[in-house]
Amino acid sequence: MFGADELIHTNIREGYLVAQWPATYALQRLPFGKVIATIVFSWSVIVYLHCVATNYAGLIVLRLLLGAVESVVIPALEVTLSMFFTKEEHATLQPIFFTCCLGSPIPAGFIAYGLLHTHSHVLPWKLFMITTASMTLPLSIYCWFLYPNNPSEARFLTLSEKVWTIQRVHKANRASIEQKTFKKEQFIETLKDPVSWLFALQCFTNQIANNLAYQQTLLYVSLGVSNLGSTLVSAAGGGFSVLCAIIASYLLHKFPGYNAHWAAFWFLPALAGGIGMISLDWSNKLGLLACLVLAGSTFGISYIIALGWTISSASGYTKKLTRNVMFMLGYSIANIISPQIWVARDAPRYYPAWGVQIVVSWIGTPALLFVIRAILARRNKQRKIWIEEQKALGHHGSGIIKLQKGNDEEEQVVETDIAALDLTDLQNSYFVYPL
Repeated sequence: MFGADELIHTNIREGYLVAQWPATYALQRLPFGKVIATIVFSWSVIVYLHCVATNYAGLIVLRLLLGAVESVVIPALEVTLSMFFTKEEHATLQPIFFTCCLGSPIPAGFIAYGLLHTHSHVLPWKLFMITTASMTLPLSIYCWFLYPNNPSEARFLTLSEKVWTIQRVHKANRASIEQKTFKKEQFIETLKDPVSWLFALQCFTNQIANNLAYQQTLLYVSLGVSNLGSTLVSAAGGGFSVLCAIIASYLLHKFPGYNAHWAAFWFLPALAGGIGMISLDWSNKLGLLACLVLAGSTFGISYIIALGWTISSASGYTKKLTRNVMFMLGYSIANIISPQIWVARDAPRYYPAWGVQIVVSWIGTPALLFVIRAILARRNKQRKIWIEEQKALGHHGSGIIKLQKGNDEEEQVVETDIAALDLTDLQNSYFVYPL
């Protein structure tokens, strides 16, 4: 294997694995915005502390802590999106939301390259850590004061906009926005729901190929690309990924109801690139470089689409958070395993690694996504029949709450909108799954 970089990357994912459950529990029990701000602040401090690490063991500990505080950020942001937007809007906005992540190699690459030319007693990599942490620290302050716990506390919305946002999400999703009570029955249901495990499994298979992002620079060098050239190629790859995300968002908006199809579509360029990396002659450097960029810059779009689909296809606040944890556990385990498929003796072609990525990630994952779609489509068919039957009986999505009064008073029955009851998608037959 390549060594230190992969071990550090693996260590971060181990931090992800350990921290998922406690961090998610904190999200449900504590104010959402304050948890996010604390995570961002902790991340900044830990990055600063990298500069004072004196040995490899200390660096490993810091990377573990970094993975731990970072572990719940993506699930938290996904839940935030689901609070403000409908299921359909969530799917459309998902790739746009991730352009900041996909495009990060562009500024990071040029900052890193510029710092390599500094003449300071401080090592360039430490200057990079200081720069990154210094950009993150003000963000934590911003999050502390302005990141909303839910739409009703969003300072950037007027009162009427808050009411309108909550009402439209309730009406479209037929689900509650936020609940601070951990519901054991929702947790158990999530574990029993096969869709939850299928989403986690497809994340695992997808992310088996994710170490490619960390191997690319070394592969560029093996193809004869200089250090500056590898920086430029990485930046170009980031720009290409952003362009793909924008196109994906447009397609999801223009042709809704085909999450599995569009996710599968973005595996095709990666599949073509992977086949090219195996089949092209090693002397064809330009062709191999194009295949490498194509393979590494596109399958992440499928991960993004599936991540949004994971949340939008669940109802019930505890169930959403639990399913997100399962998804991220699949992510973490896969990213611990993925460096192990790159074995030094297979250099420079790494045929086994490319074979695993092609079969497991770029063929296996879309197959799992279509299985998920088939299950949800069958549930929708049954629900639409049931909803029509309820309409014929004069029922239009209301639920019953029984209010227990004193010993001498009768129990009071109140009818309310079913969206206010924080029911799961399996409890609420009015919930229609996005496809």
